[in-house]
Amino acid sequence: MDDRKYSAAEGSCIISEDVIASIASSAAMEVPGVASMAQRPADIRGIIGSAASKAVKVLNNESETILDVYVNLKLGARIPDVAGEVQHNVKVAVQSMTGKPVNKVNVHVAGLVFDEPKETSV
Repeated sequence: MDDRKYSAAEGSCIISEDVIASIASSAAMEVPGVASMAQRPADIRGIIGSAASKAVKVLNNESETILDVYVNLKLGARIPDVAGEVQHNVKVAVQSMTGKPVNKVNVHVAGLVFDEPKETSV
């Protein structure tokens, strides 16, 4: 795994990509209109890992941090508005919690979630 190391006079801090994915997933779920996180297309890293890492792909190297977030939206949500808000929330959350700059947040709308009609008992 390509972990990013931070060095200071006191020592170093290593932030796992899984931690960054968890932060991004939580931030995306807070946006109104997001129904759930979606599973991203499978790759070798996507097979093994937590649920958050299956919904968020983290590209983390020396010069940049790029996040790909896969979401399902609620029916009736305006896609450009919700996607923009997801980008903003994820970027702010990751930057504030990790202290590392986020260059891009790509939002992939994987599907729509239809609310199931509630059955009434007579």
